[in-house]
Amino acid sequence: MKKRVAILISGRGSNMRALIEAASAPDYPAQIVLVLSNVADAGGLAFAKERGIATEVAEHKNYASREAFDRAMDEKLAAAKAELVALAGFMRLLSTDFVEQWRGRMINIHPSLLPAYKGLHTHRRAIEAGEAFAGCTVHFVTPELDDGPAILQAKVPVLPGDTEETLAARVLAEEHRIYPEALRLVAEGKATL
Repeated sequence: MKKRVAILISGRGSNMRALIEAASAPDYPAQIVLVLSNVADAGGLAFAKERGIATEVAEHKNYASREAFDRAMDEKLAAAKAELVALAGFMRLLSTDFVEQWRGRMINIHPSLLPAYKGLHTHRRAIEAGEAFAGCTVHFVTPELDDGPAILQAKVPVLPGDTEETLAARVLAEEHRIYPEALRLVAEGKATL
């Protein structure tokens, strides 16, 4: 029985696309049942609709608090009967209650080799620090930002002359490779919190 997965996005959804493509394989242990965005015109929504995947929007600015927004999202996840949640460029901090409710069943992709460079501007910070390597991490979501246990990581060299954009492009290619594999491990019960 394939695990039912909801993907949360805020933008173009390139990692969402990688997960949808992986889930189209007959032997993949998860099916994408919902793409939920906090941005009404997020580019990833059109891609999901084209693939016949249900989409929902819950604009955070329409809610009085983070907790109210999270409750609205949770209602949509419950309606879709989601069993796992994958954050794919979802640019909102989640309440502790929401994170704890999905503990061990919610994963995220972050563009650094965690625990290094949590938060934003990871590529610029890695270049400015003179790092030899950068990369990405798929991790379980915990209440602390970008702090949950890693499931998979991928490393890329920081090359002489790299800009944020050139480094980001190399890291993104690795994100698209490891995120579907990490979701597979979680869906199969081979990676647990």
